[in-house]
Amino acid sequence: MTADNHVARLFERHRELATRPSAVPLLAQRLQELRDWQAARLAHTYQDLRRDPQFSQAVEFFLSDLYGQDFARRNLELSRVWRYLRSALPAAAVKVLEWAIELETLTLELDLAMVSQLPAGPISRSTYAAAYCALGHTEARKHQIELIMDVGKQLSRVAKRPWITLALRSARAPAHAAGFGVLQDFLERGLAAFRSIQDAELFLQTIREREMRLMQSLLIGSEEAFDVP
Repeated sequence: MTADNHVARLFERHRELATRPSAVPLLAQRLQELRDWQAARLAHTYQDLRRDPQFSQAVEFFLSDLYGQDFARRNLELSRVWRYLRSALPAAAVKVLEWAIELETLTLELDLAMVSQLPAGPISRSTYAAAYCALGHTEARKHQIELIMDVGKQLSRVAKRPWITLALRSARAPAHAAGFGVLQDFLERGLAAFRSIQDAELFLQTIREREMRLMQSLLIGSEEAFDVP
């Protein structure tokens, strides 16, 4: 399958998933509650890295631009201008966008499945762990973590190439004028975040280890890993 066909299928799948909560207000509300809960969990898990000046900007990028949020506008822009971006942006930057849309599509799919497993009422560690365990989807969860790693590694590589940063900076005004400023800002925030890191490998490995440990704990219905940084 070509890259364009793969991305086209991701757009189609994401649109199909996104129509579900938009058509059912209670589902949309529950999905937002889950995402808020997961954002709070991530903030707790990485509170030590957020306090570290070297890693704080990258942690904020992961929390605000990669995981558990509603990226409807970004994805709409991307679907409209994908073919143009494939020729206008450096290939390394385009790959970041491709992985980002795959990550968002997979995350939405898993979140909707989690909502179907959660009981009514406020979400707690115990209800979240039970729903996670009941759902399973081990391979999808592993792939979700690896996609986060892929985006981070690619941004780290790109951040070391000054000519790509200059190319993106020169494209800022045209990008906003052409209607894909959200995508431009996403890439610039990602590159700025990884330029500030001296040891990107340590940062990414820390995320991978914590998320894998938590995943393995939740897959057996245990809450213990919530408190292990």
